[in-house]
Amino acid sequence: MSSSYTIDDLRKDVADGRIDTVLACQVDMQGRLMGKRFQAEYFVESAWKETHSCNYLIATDMEMETVSGYKATSWEKGYGDYTMKPDLATLRRIPWLEGTALVLCDVLDHHTHEEVAHSPRAILKKQVKRLEDMGMKAYMASELEFFLFDQTYEAAQASGYRNLKLASAYNEDYHIFQTTKEEEVMRAIRTGLQGAGIPVENSKGEASAGQEEINVRYADALAMADRHAIIKNGCKEIAWSKGKAITFLAKWNYNAAGSSSHIHQSLWSPEEKPLFFDHTGKYGMSPLMHNYVAGLLAHASEITYFLAPYINSYKRFMAGTFAPTKAIWSKDNRTAGYRLCGEETKGIRIECRVGGSDLNPYLAFAALLAAGIDGIENKLELEAPFVGDAYGGKGVREIPRTLRAATTEMTESAMLRKAFGDDVIDHYTRAAEWEQEEYDRRITDWEVARGFERA
Repeated sequence: MSSSYTIDDLRKDVADGRIDTVLACQVDMQGRLMGKRFQAEYFVESAWKETHSCNYLIATDMEMETVSGYKATSWEKGYGDYTMKPDLATLRRIPWLEGTALVLCDVLDHHTHEEVAHSPRAILKKQVKRLEDMGMKAYMASELEFFLFDQTYEAAQASGYRNLKLASAYNEDYHIFQTTKEEEVMRAIRTGLQGAGIPVENSKGEASAGQEEINVRYADALAMADRHAIIKNGCKEIAWSKGKAITFLAKWNYNAAGSSSHIHQSLWSPEEKPLFFDHTGKYGMSPLMHNYVAGLLAHASEITYFLAPYINSYKRFMAGTFAPTKAIWSKDNRTAGYRLCGEETKGIRIECRVGGSDLNPYLAFAALLAAGIDGIENKLELEAPFVGDAYGGKGVREIPRTLRAATTEMTESAMLRKAFGDDVIDHYTRAAEWEQEEYDRRITDWEVARGFERA
């Protein structure tokens, strides 16, 4: 799906002096935008065709460490280049940055010019292609939650991330008066994203003090993942410009609710026929939807890593917090990991509530699609929907409790290895192992306070 802003539009804006900078960005393993700021004249002259980046960008951790143990790149291999190929369908103006446009890039092997298989965008494109070959396409929408603080990022860092001041002092879920106080930031986010070609539906207060949610219109899977990555970067930049800070940590504080990224998904024909809808089926669900959701459930544990990629991600899964603990499906039930929405309508869809706001959208979408496709290909039968409070459900499928458990499930998944390829799964297994290794050797404030005197 194009943002409708073309390279010819950019050339005109450059000639007229309206655009002087172009951000050429790839998406890293953490879902962040990485790339270069081009002088616009040079970009429209030649860099719109391709540019280059160090290949370590898809083999680092959150701290940008050169992590050992990757097959694709290492000190031994010299950390060479990847080619960044701008996807001009993603080209757009960025209203919150003066004179700036942005384009997302595919990551290609420097020598063969084939897509790098473990790059997030390539992983999702592979699953989208599988659906296309089956005569289907996926529409997705990801809701993003975050916390807004009245400090700058620099002040928060200087304080050691202690005594942070939230934008509100109380739960502001759907609260109009409190969100009025936050409009300087939230209006700038809504109008900025809209101006960048991302159709915004609404923002709202969420279920904790200082917690916000931004919702944008659904799109095909790749376009929605592109939007998601730009939204997160844009929210941070806009908050920073207002002297505020935003966090997308899945669980920033023990006493606060977690922040999620609920993912709505449905399959459609190329002619825009809703393939999940069957007016004769129970709840309006088609047999295809039964198979797809059955695939999600059958492989729920295997795909959890791509929905919850960090140690902190698993702190969010707590009963009674609107974050799920059970990987079951239910009808319009927010205690379930997978919620049926839009029953008996063309808008029928399944909402995955497992993912946190820290997920990489390309990897999460790809994992969900791979599981659903497996359900379709193997005509898996869908279990009966759960009824009641899923937190108290006995003998039902649980979400892995730790990163260590989720990593094992991913690594041993025959479905994911078939869908993504062994090298891709091995690459992300190493990323998960490193995250665990780094955490295991750290000393936390909790340990010191608990045992300094009493141990």
